[in-house]
Amino acid sequence: MADKLIKPHGSDTLNPLYVADDAKRAELLKEANALPSIVVCSQAAANAVMLASGYFNPLKGFMGLEESVKVAEKMQTKDGLFWPVPIVNVVKDASSVKGAKRIALKDPNVDGNPVIAIQDVQAIEEATEDQMKLIAEKVYGTLDEKHPGVAAWMSVGRTFISGPIQVLNYSYFITDFPETFRTATQIREMIQKNSWTKVVAFQTRNPMHRAHEELVKMAMKAEGADGAVIHMLLGKLKKGDIPADVRDASIRKMVELYFEPNTAEVTGYGFDMLYAGPREALLHAIFRQNMGATTLITGRDHAGVGDYYGPFDAQAIFDEIPKDALVIGIYKGDHTVWCNKCEAIVMIRDCPHSKEDYLMLSGTKVREMLSNGETPPAEFSRPEVAKILSDYYRSDRGKE
Repeated sequence: MADKLIKPHGSDTLNPLYVADDAKRAELLKEANALPSIVVCSQAAANAVMLASGYFNPLKGFMGLEESVKVAEKMQTKDGLFWPVPIVNVVKDASSVKGAKRIALKDPNVDGNPVIAIQDVQAIEEATEDQMKLIAEKVYGTLDEKHPGVAAWMSVGRTFISGPIQVLNYSYFITDFPETFRTATQIREMIQKNSWTKVVAFQTRNPMHRAHEELVKMAMKAEGADGAVIHMLLGKLKKGDIPADVRDASIRKMVELYFEPNTAEVTGYGFDMLYAGPREALLHAIFRQNMGATTLITGRDHAGVGDYYGPFDAQAIFDEIPKDALVIGIYKGDHTVWCNKCEAIVMIRDCPHSKEDYLMLSGTKVREMLSNGETPPAEFSRPEVAKILSDYYRSDRGKE
């Protein structure tokens, strides 16, 4: 049955970098204690988790400076493979590992900074400020440091440590989200177990309201899909975004009550949000292909933030890349609203009515309502979902 699944990106089989053999992993952990070590940044730790999970197949580790610039400029690795975002281990100060050929990478997001991976060092290189800016401008489309992705990139340091890695754990994701965190391999196995042949993937860093729910159902219908993987980001977000455990609870409730049995699975992946709009949408497509999805839903303002990208830039970019760059298909969603005349959630492009007939609520307006203890209209949010979110907003956590 394995050969029926969509091929991973850039290879015939998935190549996760997690050391699954217990004895081998114990041996490497013992070795790691004697190696020169460095605490990496949160994004590098998340990159290690994505490499461990098979999501970044077929990469073997962290890119060097020259390859990072090539990926930023041409969306190609040194081997010519299509890749939209540099996958790097960048630090402020590499003096603790200077001259070492093999080093231990320590996790900044877990108490005590345990070793997350061992890296064979190919090079330690210092980028110029111009090179850092070039990468930022190509990946994020802006140099504005109010952009959370740019701010993170420009503050992380300029020292690139490149080379293959062996990953020894999945950071905090497997302990904090045991029911939700899944590797690409596990999702492929789940797709096979469910006997799904066509699978849509829905990316989310937010709770899902009725428009999102309908978008998934519309995509499934259009693609003739028998399954949907709702795949939520579990890593670091910007201030004001809803924590993963609250999103998880609200999405699970929606799937439980409003999707047909065995048609949707709620899962998550360990990555820090880049907010890179179009480039991040391409990365999303790669790792959804690696996990076995046949179609990625790209919605309005996919992976965007603020006004840095046009509402459909993350869809248009798929028309600009080489035709053979990806195997996965793309479902392009329009703005989805409640239409009073249709008495249904509709895509604006498919509806003959005008904006006067639409119920449109901004995320800000909904957050306001929820924090005031008001329930958003049933046309916008399922009441069971609204209750979970409302309880969060009125709690001490929601007021932080």
